[in-house]
Amino acid sequence: MKKLFLALSVLVASATAASAQVEIGIKVSPSITSLRADSPSNRAFANESSKFSFGGGLIVDYFFGENYAFGTGLFLTGKGGTISYLEQNGNRINQKISTQYLEVPATIKLFTNELAPATRLYFQLGGSLAVPITSRINGEKFYKDPYDNNNETGASDHVFSLDANALLGAGVEYQLGKSTKVLAGISYHRGLIDLDRYFEKTRGFTDVTIKNNVFALDLGMKF
Repeated sequence: MKKLFLALSVLVASATAASAQVEIGIKVSPSITSLRADSPSNRAFANESSKFSFGGGLIVDYFFGENYAFGTGLFLTGKGGTISYLEQNGNRINQKISTQYLEVPATIKLFTNELAPATRLYFQLGGSLAVPITSRINGEKFYKDPYDNNNETGASDHVFSLDANALLGAGVEYQLGKSTKVLAGISYHRGLIDLDRYFEKTRGFTDVTIKNNVFALDLGMKF
């Protein structure tokens, strides 16, 4: 009986190892980021320009089938852009917001069978949570509002303490060796949370929303 139990245990462990495999690697992601700004017409918030950002970090793919994986990791991600709005005197004011986030994705990755030797496509769908670790307004850590130069605030006080994103991506993965793979893809990260904690709270503007947008080029290697 003990031998049978031992044999069954080995069989179950082998099956689990075959169906559940963890792949770990690193990724760098140059990206174009912008802000989706909206408000009533009296303030006319608008997106003015995007910015180039750079991020990267750790990839973790947990396979629960040959072609299916739970994709997560830990990334340092830059986000932001330039917005504009109308002041009470009718002047249009530009404000450049730059924030670095520590981000954890939670996605499902679907892989095709090999379309060419050692090459297959992947599709990624899910979301991510991120916390800001540093922010700058117009390149500075502190901000003086042009409407009231006596009002100085920390740039980090302008940004909400949590960001959530919908994530959609696709790419190609190529196996170089027994356990080494390289990947290249593109991804879109759509911010779901209003990051503004300044205009409504400090200036008293109503119904202002500012959300993140990121288009990224994902380049990585798994070991």
